[in-house]
Amino acid sequence: MLELSHLYKSYDGKYNAVEDLSFSLEKGEFLVLLGLSGSGKSTLLRCINRLIEPSSGDIRFEGESIIGLKGAELRQYRRNLAMIFQQFNLVKNLTVLSNVLSGRLGYHHIASPFTAEEKELAMLNLKRVGLEDFAQRRVKQLSGGQQQRVAIARALMQEPKIVLADEPVASLDPATADSIMQYLAEINRSGIAVICSLHFLSLARRYGSRVLALKDGKKAFEGLPEEIDAARFKEIYGEDAREI
Repeated sequence: MLELSHLYKSYDGKYNAVEDLSFSLEKGEFLVLLGLSGSGKSTLLRCINRLIEPSSGDIRFEGESIIGLKGAELRQYRRNLAMIFQQFNLVKNLTVLSNVLSGRLGYHHIASPFTAEEKELAMLNLKRVGLEDFAQRRVKQLSGGQQQRVAIARALMQEPKIVLADEPVASLDPATADSIMQYLAEINRSGIAVICSLHFLSLARRYGSRVLALKDGKKAFEGLPEEIDAARFKEIYGEDAREI
């Protein structure tokens, strides 16, 4: 479904935030990105959805290169990838329903209204994350965990083939984080591939089908979560690191 070949990204022309990275994503996979803060996880996700431009290398989606896509072609590609952010990226003065409907903007011309079918789909996606009774509540009135569930419902409105989740539980308490991961796992079981960056190996073992670990922008490990033993953990996180 997705294939990256020798991807590089440098912000200053000297230091590579992502360096010579190659891997593929199969349909229905739950790929977990592990690594320290600054290891390149967020940069990688932003290259995949073209929020930032790779310096070199190639990204192919369903066999076609997406490097160089512009305008309508880029918007068409981005419909297939829904992004979930650590800080939710919601419009907090708007209602929950309005935020969820914004996930359909990639399908609309400027100022065209949302259809009755789209509003019905929005309510269905709110029901999937247990927030159908909060549709008319303003986002700023919700807890952090509830806001992240709104972000998941918004992502589902794109009807994506891949969900990119950039540390979606980093700002949540452990119990809420686990519930959010359960929603992502449910999305994955419905046939949508997931690439999710995380800090905790315990969550990677519980939810990931495969792990890609980065260190200083380079691939430090790729394989099954259970293959990360104490020695590999220290290779990824450093000799002084301890697993929590």
